[in-house]
Amino acid sequence: MITLRLATTADIPQLPLIEQSAGEAFRGTAHEWIADDDITPAEAYPPFIAAGQVRVAEIDGELVGYVRTGLYGDELHVFELDVRHDRQGRGIGKALMAAAHDEAISRDCRAMTLTTFSNVPFNAPFYERLGFVILESPSPRLGEILAAEAEHGLIDRCAMRAAL
Repeated sequence: MITLRLATTADIPQLPLIEQSAGEAFRGTAHEWIADDDITPAEAYPPFIAAGQVRVAEIDGELVGYVRTGLYGDELHVFELDVRHDRQGRGIGKALMAAAHDEAISRDCRAMTLTTFSNVPFNAPFYERLGFVILESPSPRLGEILAAEAEHGLIDRCAMRAAL
């Protein structure tokens, strides 16, 4: 059974390991380099956790995934969704996104947003199944995120939005 909860500082050492493991899913895709790319360092997480922006998924007490969000006006943005590679395809990502959705509803948001790869089957198509649509004309905020990602070498990206 998947247990979802807010992350605590005790979870921090596991979060980069989960991100690194999740990156293994990119092996064999056009974005294989992501599996070997830099990950978010542990030192970056304390302010996110203090702000209640990280939710984790556990199975039998073991951390297997997390989602990191941020509130922008009346939209909740999903910055990161990672599930350990050996646990993918079991509904954990969907459960984490449902928790983010519940957070957005509780904060009276009108939408959720994110950026992702448009041409990777476990990215944009996954989010489309959850009700997100690709934005042909992203908002200025999402456009800035896409531009920053492009500077980091992340291409074939799209902005997505789910109305609530």
